[in-house]
Amino acid sequence: QVQLVESGGGLVEAGGSLRLSCAASRILKSMAWYRQAPGEQRELVAVIARAGTTNYADSVKARFIIAGDNAKNTVFLQMNSLKPEDTAVYYCQGTTYYNQIYWGQGTQVTVSS
Repeated sequence: QVQLVESGGGLVEAGGSLRLSCAASRILKSMAWYRQAPGEQRELVAVIARAGTTNYADSVKARFIIAGDNAKNTVFLQMNSLKPEDTAVYYCQGTTYYNQIYWGQGTQVTVSS
């Protein structure tokens, strides 16, 4: 079992920034951030492998940065130039080396216009 503990959500004005953190209880092959807006499907925001490779959704490229601290099994999502359409519950996801998937409890991000 893997526990993922998220923090850092909140309310911010459009154009502002927020930083999300997710701490895992053990080493993972990769960690990712997903988001789900009301009435929408959950979508991938960004993913980082333990080796450091990253991938982003087109909608957040050049605005969001995902980074990892392998020593602490923690991943961060720096969100800049936030838009109202970024409003969603953000979920941390972790994948083990056996390809088991775990989810955090989610953290609300609200961007006001």
